[in-house]
Amino acid sequence: MLAAFARAFRTPDLRQKLLFTLGIIALFRLGSHVPVPGVSYQLVQNCLKATKATGGSDQSGFLNLANLFSGGALLQLSVFALGIMPYITASIIIQLLTVVIPRFEALKEEGQSGQTKLTQYTRYLTIGLAILQSATLVTFARNPSTLFGAGCDTIMTDQSTVTILIMVLTMTAGTGLIMWFGELVTDRGIGNGMSLMIFTSIAAGFPASLWSIKENKGWGTFLGILIMGIFVIAAVVFVEQSQRRIPVQYAKRMVGRRMYGGTSTYIPLKVNMAGVIPVIFASSLLALPGLIAQFNTKADGTGPGWAQWVRDNLVRGDHPIYMLLYVGLILFFTFFYVSITFNPTEVADNMKKYGGFIPGIRAGRPTAEYLSYVLNRITVPGALYLALISLIPLIALVLVGANQNFPFGGTSILIVVGVGLETVKQIEAQLQQRHYEGFLR
Repeated sequence: MLAAFARAFRTPDLRQKLLFTLGIIALFRLGSHVPVPGVSYQLVQNCLKATKATGGSDQSGFLNLANLFSGGALLQLSVFALGIMPYITASIIIQLLTVVIPRFEALKEEGQSGQTKLTQYTRYLTIGLAILQSATLVTFARNPSTLFGAGCDTIMTDQSTVTILIMVLTMTAGTGLIMWFGELVTDRGIGNGMSLMIFTSIAAGFPASLWSIKENKGWGTFLGILIMGIFVIAAVVFVEQSQRRIPVQYAKRMVGRRMYGGTSTYIPLKVNMAGVIPVIFASSLLALPGLIAQFNTKADGTGPGWAQWVRDNLVRGDHPIYMLLYVGLILFFTFFYVSITFNPTEVADNMKKYGGFIPGIRAGRPTAEYLSYVLNRITVPGALYLALISLIPLIALVLVGANQNFPFGGTSILIVVGVGLETVKQIEAQLQQRHYEGFLR
């Protein structure tokens, strides 16, 4: 693998792509540490130190998730504080709307031109969501105890209307710049740019999370978690690469004087077809009650009875009710997302149109029913796998007191391993085009 990596840097055009990608990642990380106007960097660092000293803040699951995807930039109120989160949310919304809105579904079926329009709609929605989220973040910044806990009083040097507008504009522009960085990497670098931005944000928090465990629990727990992490990564790689291959045979047919068809192929159905989307959906939806309860709680901690119940049961991840709801939502969203992204009837119709059939299964409706049957059978272990991986940070919270951004589990490990595998495959494909050995040989 190291030899293949060295060959990649010896190839001029591939080396240029790799260096360009690394340069964009460096700029992205630099922007994550530049504070927005009106925020004192020193006060923010003091609040972060106070939060670590007291063992963490009482921030909601939504803020935890947003801070994870921003690589810690959200709590530092930096230019890139929102990270890639608005783009992820916009992409998911547009993808769901293609099932509901006929116009979007027609654009999806138009091919490249329709996809270009959907991408443009995603950009517009990203900017709109960035304005909304940056305004919400500024509201939290004016009362920093919601971000850092009760020990933090102020982080803003100026709370005038002009300064607040500049902060919102700066963070929105930062989101637009991240989106541009991602598209540049996709066009001129290696891998999917947006995925690499997420990968960079999450991986940047790994060293701090691990070192925090070492300082709080000692070398024994630290080494034990590292060994466990290796097994978890191996298991995630195994499941992410697992797929059910359904054989498809295409009949021979004459078109003019030429014979077409007669080939054999397969339909790859991955065990985890939903990816990390169900975990993001479940985390975001489960964080909403805590966020609403936070807005309905007074400064002295008093509030309605339902708000107190939410704070007691749906804010901390180590509560049994939270865990049960979390697992239930992941299972539901896994089946829901797979059902809207893979249409067995559409696949069966396309196979029938081009003379394809599954050996032993009649074309048309029987093929659709067979595909639906197989899809449901492999989605069950896929959903249970997602639920188990997502519970690892919550179990770690109970056993070792680690925070909910525990590195070897949940959203972080799924994204890091998935994006890492896809990027390595792209580099390997580039090497194989030049008759070199790939990474996996």
